[in-house]
Amino acid sequence: MTQAATQPVGPRPLDGVRVLELGTTIAGPFCGRLLADFGAEVVKVEPPEGDPIRGAGKVHDGVSLYAASILRGKRLIAADLRKPEAQALIRSLVPKFDIVIENFRPGGLEKWGLGYADLAKLHPGLVMVRISGYGQTGPYSARPGYGIVCEAVGGLRYIIGDPDRPPARANIGLTDYITGVYAAFGAMMALRHKERTGQGQYVDTALYECAFSFMEQHVPAYDKLQVVAERLGAGMADSYVNNTFRTRDGVYVHVQGSQSNSFRRLCEAMDQPELAADARFAERRARNAHGAEIDAIVAAWVGSRDYAELERAFTPHGVTFTRIYTMADIFADPHFAARGMLVPAAHDTLGTVTLPAPVPRLSATPGRISKAGGAIGQDTSAVLHDMLGLDAAQIDALTRSGSRRCA
Repeated sequence: MTQAATQPVGPRPLDGVRVLELGTTIAGPFCGRLLADFGAEVVKVEPPEGDPIRGAGKVHDGVSLYAASILRGKRLIAADLRKPEAQALIRSLVPKFDIVIENFRPGGLEKWGLGYADLAKLHPGLVMVRISGYGQTGPYSARPGYGIVCEAVGGLRYIIGDPDRPPARANIGLTDYITGVYAAFGAMMALRHKERTGQGQYVDTALYECAFSFMEQHVPAYDKLQVVAERLGAGMADSYVNNTFRTRDGVYVHVQGSQSNSFRRLCEAMDQPELAADARFAERRARNAHGAEIDAIVAAWVGSRDYAELERAFTPHGVTFTRIYTMADIFADPHFAARGMLVPAAHDTLGTVTLPAPVPRLSATPGRISKAGGAIGQDTSAVLHDMLGLDAAQIDALTRSGSRRCA
């Protein structure tokens, strides 16, 4: 059975919910992508030259592979929001939608008459998801905010990397994705409130705050102990054994043995059960105090064996471990295949393109990918006809005004 055949069928939880996406690049479009995966009818508005995300990542046969994923399941229209005609078009569309997603700098939409206060007059039940670097208020609100910059402000960037090197970053828009998840969560809470009361609201989602929220364990530690969390490489503060080690044949393996039972199983698998009774390591707090010592013992044991030998030793004892997967490993892995995590989605130009499956999995109303992201403005005419009842002449007039371009 192909993975395409494993995609679920049937209703999705957001069937009937309409979302107008004005967001660009990652955080806003990822929020929209999550909602589209679970059934929302998402109409994405991008400039005539295309969303900047189309210029990021790899290209195949002239097609942005990044856009094929993050724009998936969406109806795509093109409009230049700097033009009054396009602004009027958005105002006409808004009453047809439950949710609007935007990630302009605060005040940007207001100067076009498209801020929350303006749109709420047209649609009092509107849920508006507002994504920005520093939030809609506060002394930094007018600053330009990008995920990696706000990741630094939120403290997350400082603790990523090795202790003897400058702060590192993940090779993805980490904070943009974190923020997209929070934005979708906020949209669902606001939509629930609207269902109960009929009252709309806006969801103020700040990139730096979403990054900061992941610093949960380090906030009270600084408050009470003035401990500043530092970079620990592949390790984790006050968690031993919980690190990455290198085998004799050059395979990187992460071993998690910080809990009492998991540490005992690790010691037994290494044929050193006495370590679990050693006063330095017997309790978690003791291991934290002697973390470098126990890490060195495990590193020496792992480093003297090839990965295959390590796997034979660890598996029967139930040790929590894994080699560090590459994307090639993922595509070859039987568990990813069995769970349908790599989905060949239909694409207008490429035929199919493999995308990550929707998560989380819902037992009764799971998400699915209806189609990969397509060309700039490909659905403009259909959306304007279906939602506003515009005829061909009216749509052509908008085209001539420069608010539409297909590619």
